[in-house]
Amino acid sequence: MTAPDTSRPALRVVVAEDSAILRDGLVALLARRGHDVVAAVGDGDALVREVTALAAADDLPDVLVADIRMPPTHTDEGLRAAEALRALHPGLPVLVFSQWVETRYASRLLEGDPHGVGYLLKDRVADVGEFVAALGRVAAGETVLDPEVVRQLMGAHRTAEDGMSRLTPRESEVLELMALGRSNGAIAQELYLSYGAVEKNVASIFTKLDLPQDSADHRRVRAVLRYLGVDA
Repeated sequence: MTAPDTSRPALRVVVAEDSAILRDGLVALLARRGHDVVAAVGDGDALVREVTALAAADDLPDVLVADIRMPPTHTDEGLRAAEALRALHPGLPVLVFSQWVETRYASRLLEGDPHGVGYLLKDRVADVGEFVAALGRVAAGETVLDPEVVRQLMGAHRTAEDGMSRLTPRESEVLELMALGRSNGAIAQELYLSYGAVEKNVASIFTKLDLPQDSADHRRVRAVLRYLGVDA
C-alpha cells in the first residue's frame, strides 16, 4: 500500500466524474496520498449542489477535480459547473480533465482568472505522481496545462500581433517551458542555463510583451496566456 505523501499538505477535494470506475479510482488514489475527498459525484448539477452545501457550512474544499463532459449531454457540463462555482467563489481552484484536447474549452477556462486552474488529459491521471503534483499546484493557485493542450492552443490562437516576434529564440524557449508549468529552476536545468540567466530572460520577456508592472506571478501567467494566444 502506498504511504501518504507527508511532504505536501493534505487537501480537501471534491471529485466530479461520471464513470463510476474512474471516480472510485480517483477517490482511492487521493486517499492513499493522504488527501480527503469530501464529495464524489457523477454530474455537473450534483457538483454545484455539493460545493454549494459545503460553502454554506463554511467548509469550501481546497480544490475541485472535474471531467469536462458529463451527463446529460456529455458536452461541457463539468466545465460549466466549474465556471459557475468559480463565479460564486472567486479563486476556487479547479482542475478539469478530458479524454481529448478541446481548445475552445481550455480557452474558456483560461479567459477568466487563470490562477488556480488546470487542464489535463485523462491519460495523465495514469501517472499518479504527476497528477497529484498537478493537483497540489492548482490548489496553490498555479496554472497547470497538459503539454498537448499547450501545443494545440498555440496552433489554434497564435496571431501575428501577439508580440512573440520580439522575443529571441532563447526567450521563446524559456516562455514555452513556462507555458508547460516549469519553474525557473527547472527551466535552468532543462536548458543548461544558470538560474540568473533564466531570471534575466523572464524579465526581458515581460518587457517585450509590454506586460504592466505587477506581481511576478501575475505577469508570468499573463505571459503564458499571451504565448497561447488566449490573452492578446
